[in-house]
Amino acid sequence: MNLDDALQTFIAESRELLQDMEEALLQIEQAPDDADTLNAIFRAAHTIKGSAGLFGLDDIVAFTHVAESVLDKVRGGELRVDATLVALLLAWGDQVNELVNHAADGTDLSDSTRNISQTLVDQLNVYLGGNKHASATGTKMPVAYEIPSVTEGGGEVETDLWHISLRFGPDVLRSGMDPLSFIRYLATQGEIHHLLTLFDHMPAAAEMDPESCYLGFEISFKSTADKATIESVFEFVRDDCQIRIMPPHSKITEYLQFIANMPGEQLRVGEMLVRCGTLTQYELETALALQTAEATGRPRQIGEVLVAAKLVPPPVMTAVLEKQRQVKEGKSVETNLIRVDADKLDQLINLVGELIIAGAGANLVAQRAGVPELLEATATLSGLVEEVRDIALTLRMVQIGGTFSRFQRVVRDVGNALGKDIELVISGAETELDKTVVEKIGDPLTHLVRNSMDHGIEPAEVRLARGKPAKGTLRLNAYHDAGSVVIEVSDDGGGLNKERILRKANERGLISEGTILSDKEIHNLIFEAGFSTADAVSDLSGRGVGMDVVRRNIEALRGTVNLESIEGQGSTVRIRLPLTLAIIDGFLVGVGNAAYIIPLDVVVECIELSSEDRDSGDRHYINLRGEVLPYCRLREHFDIEGQPVRRENIVVVRHGEQKFGLVVDKLMGEFQTVIKPLGSIFKHVQGIGGSTILGSGEVALILDIPGLMKQVAANTEMQAGAISLSALSKAS
Repeated sequence: MNLDDALQTFIAESRELLQDMEEALLQIEQAPDDADTLNAIFRAAHTIKGSAGLFGLDDIVAFTHVAESVLDKVRGGELRVDATLVALLLAWGDQVNELVNHAADGTDLSDSTRNISQTLVDQLNVYLGGNKHASATGTKMPVAYEIPSVTEGGGEVETDLWHISLRFGPDVLRSGMDPLSFIRYLATQGEIHHLLTLFDHMPAAAEMDPESCYLGFEISFKSTADKATIESVFEFVRDDCQIRIMPPHSKITEYLQFIANMPGEQLRVGEMLVRCGTLTQYELETALALQTAEATGRPRQIGEVLVAAKLVPPPVMTAVLEKQRQVKEGKSVETNLIRVDADKLDQLINLVGELIIAGAGANLVAQRAGVPELLEATATLSGLVEEVRDIALTLRMVQIGGTFSRFQRVVRDVGNALGKDIELVISGAETELDKTVVEKIGDPLTHLVRNSMDHGIEPAEVRLARGKPAKGTLRLNAYHDAGSVVIEVSDDGGGLNKERILRKANERGLISEGTILSDKEIHNLIFEAGFSTADAVSDLSGRGVGMDVVRRNIEALRGTVNLESIEGQGSTVRIRLPLTLAIIDGFLVGVGNAAYIIPLDVVVECIELSSEDRDSGDRHYINLRGEVLPYCRLREHFDIEGQPVRRENIVVVRHGEQKFGLVVDKLMGEFQTVIKPLGSIFKHVQGIGGSTILGSGEVALILDIPGLMKQVAANTEMQAGAISLSALSKAS
């Protein structure tokens, strides 16, 4: 096994577990009695600690062990979850992430990092009372530890045996491990009283894989060793098995938890209780006899008889019956997932892009040759390439919910810092878009969220005075629209003050005195560099840095950002992004000897430019079925030499709620487009979003529809102003 690769896997999985744990901690703060969420938090901490021990990451093991002890007391009912404990565990998770980063970089811990770890350990130890555990800066902690005694929920189960529930994973044999060797080694640490082999997952002989392991074991074990020693027997197979260990004389509440965590197997109640050590075989047989002897009335179930005979406490029976009900309703769905390196995925997309370009070249050759068989073969090839492209792009698509959920922590922490009670409402979390877009949209969203909380949502006393609920609401929403993904950040705060924005803009020289702007233009002034309406600089905002960066980062993703606000009611920032940055369906058009690509998702229709409209002079709009449609002549816009053709066409495109037209010479049909970024020299050219290579080897420019739309809108307003001035001149 390559330990470097295994360490990288541990680092990636630890970061995922920490992210899941953070989300679970934010949920448990609202529902402190949710046992499933508590178990998920504990399992995440336990998995990180156990895996770190395999790589000798003693600092992580020791630091995690203390939090694991606290979480175990929470699970046992000895501690109650409150906001203070959640805040401490969130800080602990941040520090674990820092330790994992040091492991990833291969660097030693600094004194400040160790001091932070020690401070958190001391704070966690307060919850452990007199049971002080080793600190993060001390000696190596054991991989397992004794479960603290439970003081509530019933007495002890009368047995001096350890109970070990063991399920080997299907890949344990492929990893070179022999399950029976671990059983034999266990016997050197004590005495195996009883061993029950489980075949629940054994398939039919015809379906059996000889390299897979299907076995599980229930073991009664007598030993003077502690739990750490017993669990260390299985240390080298820890990631490939599920192991649960119950010490002698465990409490009823511990058995309740033990039963709840049992694997989803079709077990009879009596058999499960015998395996857990709650009943002896004799007690079970006695209960069965009592059930058989029931002569009158409704035949009672075995569980009822066991409780009536006082052979098993009612809470344990309730847990068992609930577990079996869940099993019968449906087993957990297994997901066949593999971890793929992001660089390999990007390489695959690049190769698919080259395949598309090569396929386009083959189609061109086939058309020139005019051989029917060749045309048919290239058509089939094109269809297959398109399917491969769609599947490859699907691999890069991820749900935006993972990004949205991270803001639960941001809203909690920033809300506490500001002294505001703010609720985050998430919708459209299942919306998918390219992973590259998801990775790069995080920072702009963070700034927008913090800005809404600081500037948008008012303090509770102000909200109450305005007739609003004391708790503010911040919403994150995502949805698909016309081949794009729209992300909205909205709040129910005070909205934007237009007069204040205009005053600040005049002070900074962004607009001249007396300039008349629409509401949309006034609101969008906040995206100008250095603009801020804050009266004082805070830790969160007020320096005039951020909103211009937000717009710049979004435009770098070929997206747009707009803001809508109603004073006194709130604001909404709407971001529109492309689904992918790699390959798109395009519509190929020609102007003179140049070729351009229009993203197919924004194309509404194509119409012929009438001779009347062609001879309209400088007017750049037409009547499209009663609707005014502004248009842009690409020949004029890009200063292409030559005379226009006699028959021009208008490609009608839509961006958001607005339409406009592009006048072109030729319509050349759909074209699978591999997006190639422009060089640094041309990245600021307006109206161009990238380039692609045609089958002939020529380069075609990909049009930036939002950028062209802004220019067309500006030209239309200038024309309207000129018309108004002309009318005024004639009237005078």
